[in-house]
Amino acid sequence: MGDLLGYARVSTQDQTVELQLDALEAAGCRRVFVDRASGATDQRVELAKLFDHVRPGDTVVVWRLDRLGRSLRHLIDTVNSLADRKVGFRSLTENIDTTTSGGKLVFHIFGALAEFERELISERTQAGLSAARSRGRVGGRPSVMTPHKIATARQMDESGEYTWDAIAEVIGVSRSTVYRHLLGDDDAG
Repeated sequence: MGDLLGYARVSTQDQTVELQLDALEAAGCRRVFVDRASGATDQRVELAKLFDHVRPGDTVVVWRLDRLGRSLRHLIDTVNSLADRKVGFRSLTENIDTTTSGGKLVFHIFGALAEFERELISERTQAGLSAARSRGRVGGRPSVMTPHKIATARQMDESGEYTWDAIAEVIGVSRSTVYRHLLGDDDAG
């Protein structure tokens, strides 16, 4: 059996982690990694250190699910990433333990619900786009390349006196936009 490794997070410097630390210590965690960062950020240094530290057979323990994942999808991806490495996961407050068959079942149900939610969002988006198209509306941002800009870019390119960077600067678009249009994909942009 591996080590129990705790992870605690507070969103601001003003918040305290003592409640989480006490619970993780009581659960038997050998070491606790603590981040002081919003759950919405990808910059969680201690979580990255925890992932570098865990070994097969270890179990990552959190006080509550929302301390680990910034969304249900992120939480599921994180726990699945741990499982791929043969690392268990426990949440003390929700009493979920993926090292048990019941805990795995609960977590798979979470995963199924998250996938169902994603598919519903996708279906609604597609239906909305289809309805808009049937009314003659076209989605997406308007192209920054007007016919005049395209003609100017072509003339400058054909003269051989300008680089694509210079052309982009003159007409006020990115180099990649000039590149796409000069190579014939006039709908990109």
